[in-house]
Formats: sequence, C-alpha cells, structure tokens
Amino acid sequence: MKKKNLVLEVHGHISDTKIRAIALGFTQGLKRGMPVRATGNPLLFPAGADCLGRALDNFGAPVDGGPPVTGFLTGLPIHRPPPRLEEQVPPSGILETGIKVIDLLAPFPKGGKIGLFGGAGVGKTVLLMEFIYKIAKMYSGISLFCGVGERIREGHELWREMQRQGIIENAALVFGQMSESPGIRFRTPLSAITLAEFFRDSMRKDVLFLMDNIYRFVQAGNEVSVLLGRLTSRVGYQPTLSPELAQVEERLVSTKSGTITSVQAIYVPADDITDPAVAAVFPHLDTTVVLSRDIAAKGLYPAIDPMLSKSKFLNPEEAGSRHYEIASRTVEHLARYRELSEIIAMLGIEELSAQDRVLVKRARRLEAFLTQPFFLTEEFTGRNGRHVPLSDTIEGCAAVLSGEADGVPEEAFFMKGAIKEVFSFLG
Repeated sequence: MKKKNLVLEVHGHISDTKIRAIALGFTQGLKRGMPVRATGNPLLFPAGADCLGRALDNFGAPVDGGPPVTGFLTGLPIHRPPPRLEEQVPPSGILETGIKVIDLLAPFPKGGKIGLFGGAGVGKTVLLMEFIYKIAKMYSGISLFCGVGERIREGHELWREMQRQGIIENAALVFGQMSESPGIRFRTPLSAITLAEFFRDSMRKDVLFLMDNIYRFVQAGNEVSVLLGRLTSRVGYQPTLSPELAQVEERLVSTKSGTITSVQAIYVPADDITDPAVAAVFPHLDTTVVLSRDIAAKGLYPAIDPMLSKSKFLNPEEAGSRHYEIASRTVEHLARYRELSEIIAMLGIEELSAQDRVLVKRARRLEAFLTQPFFLTEEFTGRNGRHVPLSDTIEGCAAVLSGEADGVPEEAFFMKGAIKEVFSFLG
C-alpha cells in the first residue's frame, strides 16, 4: 500500500509532551510509535497565478489530473488576520448580474457580501454557476469557487461545464469534498480565501468569490468541536459558531488593491430561516437573496422570494430614485397579490374589487416577467439564456405597473428577456 502523509493541525497543548490536534485527512492505520514531524508552520497554500484554470484540494494539490502548481505545503499561511480597518474599502456601486429579479429587488454591491438562502433543490448551485458565467463572460474578472462539503458529482459537473463554456481560464476551484474528513472541510474556506487574497493583493484583480455552502462549513466545525470534547450550545451547534464564521467572513473584504465580491450559498435546514447556523450569517451580509420552495413549485425560476430578499444598496442614494421607486411599487404589488391569493383560491378573482382585479393581473405579469432563462441551463430547457441590463428591467417593470402592458397575454411574459421581447409577442 502506498504510504501517505497525514497532516495534523495543533489545536491545543494538553501538557509539555501532549497536544490535541485536528486530523486533516483520514486516520485509518494511525498507531502509537509512528514518527511525527513538526513543520513549525501553519498550513500553507500554494497561492499563485498558475492556480487559474485549475481544480485544487485543501492543500493546493491538483484534483483535475494536471501537474502540481508548486511544492506541497509551500506558499501562504491559511490563518491570517483580516486587513486593517484603514486598508479596507467599503462596498460601492452596483454589480449588474443581468438577472432581472436580483438587479431590481436585491442588487449586488461591488465588493460586498451576498447570501443565497434556500432549502434543498431550489436552485442555489445553479444560480452560483450562472454568476461565474456572467462574471467571466461579461466582466472578464476572476472567479474563485470554494466547494465546502461539495458532492463529487456537483464538483465534476461544474468543472466540465466551465471547460465547455470556455471560462475555466479565468477561474480557480478549491474543493473540500463531502467524503473528506471534517478537519479538511473545516479548513477549505480558509484555503480558498488565501487564494482570493493573493488575486486581490498581489495580482490587483477584482475577484468574485463563490462558496457552496456555508452550512456545510458550520457542520464540519460542529463535528470538529465534538471531537475536541466541547459541550454543544444552542440546538446542538458548537459554542464557537460565531467566531468561526467571523474568521471566514471578516477576511472577505475589499482593499485599495482590489475587490472581493463574495456570493455564499447557505442551506436552510427544514426551510427554517431562524436556525442558529443560518441566523449567524445574516449580520455579515450586505444583500440577502432567499429562494422559495413555493415559488419553485409554481415553475417560476429563479425561485427568488421578492418579499424576503433584501439589499442595503436598494435606496435612492445608491440605486437612484427611479430604480428605488419601481422596485418599491413592484414589491407592493406582489405583496398585495400574495394577500389576496387565498381569497382568489376560495371565491375566485371575480369577487375582488375592480381595482384589486387590475392589481392582481399586473402582479401576475410582474411575477412572470421576473422569470428568466439561464445560459447554463440552455441544454436542459431548450431556451436561450438572457442577459438583461438593469435599465431594461426597470423599464419593463414600469411598463407593467403603468398599465402599458395590460393588453399583452400573461404567458407572453414568462421566461423572456427585456420588455421589447414581450411586446414582440403581439407581432
């Protein structure tokens, strides 16, 4: 059998001769008397420009079958303090994604933190992959994907899809797979952030950092905490949940050298948004995008809940007064439609007042207009992907709200791009 080194990270000194360590790998075959060598260093990640176009593991070793990027355990330490306060630059400006519902209701700040919340199977990973495509194709920026507890099937599909779309050269992937030990999954985000910091500080690039998924990082931390003998805290989570999350989040910041815009998927267990692991992420975010199982059940994709999705940058100063006004009126219409939906289900739309009937019809058109086909799902849906500029999205919603589109059938709005494409349905 081929011998393989097991990396141990010291986590505490029990005595002068004993330590407690996290195993960054599997411990099968470990026994007393085996030689242990102290490196005198923390775990190092071989961050460099040759990481672009590659899929790497937690140590920077290739998992794509290619040659090593640099020597094993060389490079930058993964445990680093965040930039000093005077070095940091606050998020500024809106990063257009070309996805209508996001750009209108939950705009992404350039250099900010965005969270995608949702239960299993509502489209978080598809949305992340679409962002990678958009950044590579539309902005020519660097994308870094961090897979924490990623299924090997998902990782392989992402890697192959990025190769097929020709965007792998401007991206790097760092995986801590679901089958790996909890120590590896727990340290994968720090390795990926170290690489993102290199792109930001040394290459002076704007970086899109995508993580799938923060909840699995919390789970790995919980497993490590139990192995270290700590008592559990609220709902069985580790008592160190908040500082562990802060270790990751506080380093995902922008500096004068470049920006890091982070988009993080957060699995919501049992669709409970108040779960401690989910709630602990909220204070770190600038934008919250919540995916809804009810909206997905209607066949409306992306299945983003317009009531729960919020952005600190949706205000007249940052987004502009027209954008803010149209977004506010859109949310008002959709909220009122949601209130009236039970009455419609029981009594029918005819029982509503004339004013409410008009509002419901416009809200349904808005709901359909905010759907959109993605580039990365073309081969599955048969619909060509659409990139819709924010100005077109605002004009389209304004046309629906003003009644200009009242004569257009509802089905004409579904899975279309700009409003001119909807009007072309009438010939």
